[in-house]
Formats: sequence, C-alpha cells, structure tokens
Amino acid sequence: MFSRDHVVEPFDLVIFGGTGDLARHKILPALCRRFAAGQFPEGARIIGAARTDLSPEAYRNFAREALRESAGDDVCDAAALRAFFSALDYVPLDARGERGWRELAARLDDDRRVRACFFSVGPSLFGPLAERIHRYGLATDRTRIVVEKPFGHDLKSARALNATLAAHFEERQIFRIDHYLGKETVQNLMAVRFGNMLFEPLWNSQYVDHVQITVAETVGVQGRGEYYDKAGAMRDMVQNHIMQLLCLIAMEPPARFEADAVRDEKLKVIRALDPVPPHHIVRGQYLAREGAEGQSHPDYRTAVGNPDSRTESYIALKTHISNWRWAGTPFYLRTGKRLVARSSVINVMFKKAPHSIFGVDLGEHANVLSIRLQPNEGITLLVTIKEPGPGGMRLIDVPLDMSFAEALGPQQARHPDAYERLVVDVLRGNQTLFMRGDEVEAAWAWTDPIIAGWEARGDVPKPYESGSTGPGDAEELMRRDNRKWRGIHP
Repeated sequence: MFSRDHVVEPFDLVIFGGTGDLARHKILPALCRRFAAGQFPEGARIIGAARTDLSPEAYRNFAREALRESAGDDVCDAAALRAFFSALDYVPLDARGERGWRELAARLDDDRRVRACFFSVGPSLFGPLAERIHRYGLATDRTRIVVEKPFGHDLKSARALNATLAAHFEERQIFRIDHYLGKETVQNLMAVRFGNMLFEPLWNSQYVDHVQITVAETVGVQGRGEYYDKAGAMRDMVQNHIMQLLCLIAMEPPARFEADAVRDEKLKVIRALDPVPPHHIVRGQYLAREGAEGQSHPDYRTAVGNPDSRTESYIALKTHISNWRWAGTPFYLRTGKRLVARSSVINVMFKKAPHSIFGVDLGEHANVLSIRLQPNEGITLLVTIKEPGPGGMRLIDVPLDMSFAEALGPQQARHPDAYERLVVDVLRGNQTLFMRGDEVEAAWAWTDPIIAGWEARGDVPKPYESGSTGPGDAEELMRRDNRKWRGIHP
C-alpha cells in the first residue's frame, strides 16, 4: 500500500501522438501500472490526441490492445484496468492546423490541476504544438511539457529548439526525457556513490585506472533506416544516453539531491570533456548475416537503402575529463548494433594493488565495479580472493552481487519501467532525471567537432561481422593502452 505522500495531485495528461509507437509500447503501459500501484488519484484524466479519427471508446480499445501486446496479462488487475480505461479520453487533432484544439481546450477546463503535455511526436512538431498550446489557452503556471529525443541534430538545431520552447514555456516547465535516467540501476549508481563511504574516497584518478561504458544491441536499424542513416551511433546514442551515464559516473557530489544541483554537476563534466583526436575513434558498419532457421539479416547499407552510406552503426572512442578528480583517467565509450549480445553496462576498472606480496602479477586481478543497466539490472563488485584448497596462494576473482530479489523480496524486486518513474516525476514537477537546455547544448558542442572531423577527412566506417563485438580496430584502441574491453554479456 502507498501512503498519501505517494499519490500525485489531480492531473490532466495529454499524449500528443497518442496513437504512435511510443504511446503504444511505453507511455500507456507505464500509466496503467501506476494506476495499479495506487499512485494516481480519482479524477485523473489521460487524453490521447492525434490525427487519426477515433472515438474515445475506440481509443480505449487501442489502449487495451497496446497493453496486451506490450506487457501481457500482468499489467494491471481487473479493478485497475477499469480505473485506467475510465480515465482515458481522445480528441482527433492536427498539430500543425486548427482541427481539434477547441475540443481539447473544452476538456481541459480546470486551470488548478497539473497539466502535462507529452510530445510523443517528431521534433518538427515541437514548435507548432508549443505555439498552439498557448494560443488556445492550455498553458497555465502548472503546465509541463515532455519532449523526447532527438533534441536537435547538432548544436545549431538544438539551440533553435530550445529557443522555440523558451518562447512559450519557462525552463522549469520543460522536461527533456532520457529514459536511461529512469532505470533503477542508474539511480542506484548515485546511491552507491554518494550514500556509501566505501566508494567515494576511491572515486578518482588515484585509484581508478579507467572507465568503460558499453551499450550493445543485437538488433539492426529495424525500420528506422531513413532516420538512422542521418543520425548514426554518435548522434543516436553517444550524445544523449551514453553522455548521461558518463556524467553520473564522473560528476562531483551535488550539495543536495535536487534538480538543478544535480544538473549543475553534470554540466561541469560535459564542459570538461577533452576533444577527441581521430586516432581515438573507431567507427563501423555491420555486415549481412544468415540467422536462425534460414532467416537472413541484410548489411547496414542495404538496411538503410543507401549503398554509399558512411554513417556508423558502431562507434568506440576514448576521451578524458580535464579536472582534478579525473585528470589522466581515460573513459572508453562504445555502442553498436548487431553485436553479440544486448547489454548496457558501466565498468569502473580500479588500479591493481601497488605491490604484490604473493609472488604473482596482480595486473589480472584488479577490482571491477560493474553496473548493469540491461537486460539483467544489477551491480557487481569483482574482488580477489584465494582459491580454496592446498597448493599455495592461487588467486581468483569472484563477484559480490547486489540482488534486489534476495535483499528486498520478490514484490519489491520488480524494477518499474523507466517511463513509469519519469511520467510520475513530470506530474510531481521533479526535473532531477531530466536534461536542462544548457546541458543538451553543451553535449552537442562536444559532439559536433568530432562528427565534423570525420566528415572532413572522408572517413569510411570499418565493416564488422554481425554477432561480433564490433570492428577489430576497437580492440586495437585498447591494446595500444595495454588494456582490453570487458566482454559483452547478455
């Protein structure tokens, strides 16, 4: 049971793009689960808005099918489902025109309620939606807008988007969502760092040899070829998701766990990132592969319909943070599609003990803190012990695992989907896990010169086998520093 402190205020939530894939697979299931958890008050209203002509009842059927597809039969119990569907409404609406806006305004007739507008649409519609929300009187002091990535294609476009939104809303009303920050393990990373004396004194260049951040995917571009070939792995993953993980690993302790205090420290990390020279960058494109049961996967260029594409489906790079805490400690980042396993993990690689008393090299026995974000969320600390039995001092490494299921019991061990947490934070007005405008622009200011450099050089991505760990040059990137990547495991 939740106390009243867990229940959010009465609200109206409008999902612009309410019939799209994001609404279908993420937003609607997340909202239903929060109904089941008892976090939404009586009278909460959820309004889908899209160009598709649907009646409110037809939209409830759409939502019912979405829940069945995305989460099976265990999303909500029967009572919660009834409450959820009774809260659903729908208005056919044209984001660029005038159709439906007066009808939507008539639904939103109480300015005292929290009013959340989820822009589950492409960035080209952010401006028209923001302008019409104001024109039709939907913007109040309690209105909040939620915008999805991609937030810009480069620094210039990100600044333009920020300016467009700022013309209609204050920064405190804008929630730029990155679903990685809603993951339970990401927040546990902050708890591990700032809630335990054990780690924070060691969290610096004196004790950390290097840090690896890996986001590996087994899928290809999956019907997103037109978008992806204009973006690539650098824009699609590094500039946002991986950048956010890097910030949480590297930032200084904020004075308080509050939105601007946390985001101020993340911004300092981004601004301290060094430029990345060409020999610290590896880019790749996946090759075709015969799958199970005779199924075949096309190569990257075929998948995106561009035989001359120079866009990367894989990138690995090495960078440094020029500040007192991290001077001299490299950060290795990599992400790619069609790799051997689906895995998102941060590995903090500690230095080996300064002197071995056992007569063996301790280089292979350094401690590692692994933060697994997906698919098996958890935190593991690799420590060195003596192998049991006679025969001398034989050292082995064993993991100390943090298991939510064992520590908290199965009921509390379930990790809410990232969208569940983030939607509730929007309704509460908590921006801690959302990006600020200057943070987004700083990330692009670091990313743009890297992309401009390889475009000016005419670099061509290296081919790599589907189902592998990526191009061989990525291994060489580590070998030059007498290091190696941790394995990619599911």
